[in-house]
Amino acid sequence: MMDLNELITLQIIRNDLVSIPNQIDRNITRTAFSQLINEYKDYAVGIVDPDGNLISQSRGSLLIFAANALGTAVRDGLNLHGAENIADGDVLISNHAETLGQHLNNVVMYTPIRSEQGEIVAFFCILMHWIDVGGIMVGSSTSTSTTEIFQEGIQFRSVKLMNKGVRNADMFRMIRYNTRFPEELIGDVEAQIAGCLLGRDMVAHIVGKYGVERFHNAVKAMREHARRLALNAIRAAPKGEYSAYAYLDNDGIHLDQVVPIGVQIRLDGERIVVDYVDVADQLSGPMNAGRNGGAVAAARIALKYLISPEEPLNEGDFDFLDVEIPDGKFLSARKNAPLGLSGHMIPTTVDTILRALSGPFPDRAAAAHHGTYGAYAFHGTLPGTHDPFFHLDTSVGGWGASSSMDGYGPSRSNVHGDTSDVPIEVQEAYYPYRFISYKLRSDSGGAGEFRGGLGVEKTYQVTGPCRLTLKIDRTKCAPWGVAGGHAGMVSEVDIHKNDGTHIRSFKGTYDLDDGDRIVIRTGGGGGHGQAWQRSLQRVQSDVRMGYVSRTCARTLYGVVIDDAGRIDKQATAALRQERSRAAESPTNATA
Repeated sequence: MMDLNELITLQIIRNDLVSIPNQIDRNITRTAFSQLINEYKDYAVGIVDPDGNLISQSRGSLLIFAANALGTAVRDGLNLHGAENIADGDVLISNHAETLGQHLNNVVMYTPIRSEQGEIVAFFCILMHWIDVGGIMVGSSTSTSTTEIFQEGIQFRSVKLMNKGVRNADMFRMIRYNTRFPEELIGDVEAQIAGCLLGRDMVAHIVGKYGVERFHNAVKAMREHARRLALNAIRAAPKGEYSAYAYLDNDGIHLDQVVPIGVQIRLDGERIVVDYVDVADQLSGPMNAGRNGGAVAAARIALKYLISPEEPLNEGDFDFLDVEIPDGKFLSARKNAPLGLSGHMIPTTVDTILRALSGPFPDRAAAAHHGTYGAYAFHGTLPGTHDPFFHLDTSVGGWGASSSMDGYGPSRSNVHGDTSDVPIEVQEAYYPYRFISYKLRSDSGGAGEFRGGLGVEKTYQVTGPCRLTLKIDRTKCAPWGVAGGHAGMVSEVDIHKNDGTHIRSFKGTYDLDDGDRIVIRTGGGGGHGQAWQRSLQRVQSDVRMGYVSRTCARTLYGVVIDDAGRIDKQATAALRQERSRAAESPTNATA
């Protein structure tokens, strides 16, 4: 039995190990050069054990990376080099597609943490989305038509950027001459190095202060705590098989062919199996992911949402999870497949898994969210200069309602979390466009007793010639509601040219001229429960705030509101009685 002082010491170490990645996270935002890092926060910071198992990760890390990217890179490096050949002061980088299964912009950097006796006790890791790593398209991962990984940029497979503390000048030169934005990228790389080295030293200080044995005991206790929460949730769920199905619009090349995502979840009281029983084969275009970055990452993200979303992330969260998928599917793509849009299918995949899990976890699984990265990029040459520019953005939209509250939003996808928008003022200062409007999209949230979150409407006006690349999906598979809730609206993109031409598009690259306008409308989340059961006060407030129109209040919620914003109680009572009778009818179909 461990005494009280020892228990307190272990808790202090545990909190330190959770805190350190958060501190480095803050440093990165202050020191990185590109807006993708210092504003948008497209990165992850964490600590993994000597076998590549996750110990902790910063709360600001993108969920798409939080699942398994850091440990996957470290394990590959250990297999290639051997622990004995990774020295103190070594800093390695990897974006190897076959290993990580993500687009090449996602580069993991890691360095060993050693005890005073020379034992590797952990690795400190930072993944950053590098702004450009070459390839046929500005931004590298922006093309919707690449057909092999070699068209998407340069690959580094656990190569040493620093060797025993000495910089490898050849590697830095290689990086500089394989990007269109060398100053911004090298600035980000320097921030990444500084974060790795400082994080390493902070963890090493903890090891030196408390001793290797206490450190290992704390790491073990963290994993056991996460395991216990996961196992308790699995044991509490009804045993059985649960299935769900959704689909993506297309692969970016064959625009008339949807991409199916069918999953089966099996629960036996001790383990949870995510079986991708009906998913599309590997695609011709870049809407692919490798097994680790696709099938495994999506399953882990969905499980974390359900079992312990407020707890720090740890490898123990996934000790009872099995993922089954054959090689050669678009979520388990084979060697050299194009992966430029590797993250774009993950939000819908996570939604589909959660849809299946709404059976055994009805109070935890929410309705579907807008379900897409909603990515688009402005790029070209800055007016009056020869300097290239590139700005990648992903649209915010509504999240699904739950059994107890309205949907969150507008926010990014469920694999981004609370990633920030780059401020309008910053965008207008750096790029040749301005914002005409940016507002919530009324009626976009699915109706229900609890309403889905709202999407937004953004209107840009271009102030100089440039190009726009669109990578919008989930426009055919609306964000579904649950328990009788209605679906949310899907995304729309309209390009209005100066010559009067109007283009409705979701994927592709378009030339823009001074004065052209782009309107991007994002999807909302699905509703939860019958809309006519939503409280009158909530509907009235929604109308007053502009979240719901008076027409929608009447037709979907059964609430009649006059021009002054008052509820017509008699007309409302009649409408709601009619809705109630329709819901009880055996021929009633849930919206």
